[in-house]
Amino acid sequence: MTRPTVAVIAGGRNSEYDVSLASAAGIRRALADDYDVLDVRLGRDGGWTIGDRRPVGSAEAVAEIVRADVAFPALHGVNGEDGSLAGFLETIGVPYVGSGVIAGALAMDKRATKLVAERIGVRVARDVTVDDVRRRDRLPVIVKPVTGGSSHGVSLARTLPEFERAIASLGGAGPDVLVEEVVVGREVDVAVLEEADGTLSVAPVLEIPRAPGSVFDVDAKYGGDPGFLVPAPLRPDQLDTVTAAAMAVFRALGCRGL
Repeated sequence: MTRPTVAVIAGGRNSEYDVSLASAAGIRRALADDYDVLDVRLGRDGGWTIGDRRPVGSAEAVAEIVRADVAFPALHGVNGEDGSLAGFLETIGVPYVGSGVIAGALAMDKRATKLVAERIGVRVARDVTVDDVRRRDRLPVIVKPVTGGSSHGVSLARTLPEFERAIASLGGAGPDVLVEEVVVGREVDVAVLEEADGTLSVAPVLEIPRAPGSVFDVDAKYGGDPGFLVPAPLRPDQLDTVTAAAMAVFRALGCRGL
């Protein structure tokens, strides 16, 4: 009996290239016993490689992906999990794992996601305008890019010079920069999974131990052991609150699968 072929697509033209390769390696290991796995990578330069890192042109890459039974996107960040790859796979007619174009685009846009969350009653950090920070001393604040993940470009500004440096690092004040109030509290992650029948479940909630007022930045995420607590030591009412919020946002954004 022929085993199904899964094209695991990784890499991407963004700052999360290396994280994507690590994710894809784990996915390939998990699938290897039951599926034929096709290793597909999109390079930082936009070039494609297949299998044993054989370079191919775009047309041949599409031909290889199309022969798979399903694609498993493992790209992170912009030009990947922001709906771009989902749209590409829909265009070439290949079914894929995970959320579709609209959900990917919404969820990658922090400002849009916050609007959706607020609409369904999930509390979010308040936005602060750049002018308010400069004129009214609304510090400290968090400065972050509207799109992107892995905390790239996220910084805590306690002083006006720190704020100006953070804004400059993101290319200046504009629609692609988000400034928020600082919320000091515990940080937990909730992974939502959709079953084949449409019901939702959550994985054990993970807590990221942090000193009050600190930021879980790129170095903390990938520079060593963050000391995750799984399951997070939450009271039953706290657990119910965060899991209900996660599932509500999942539904509101139109997410699918995971």
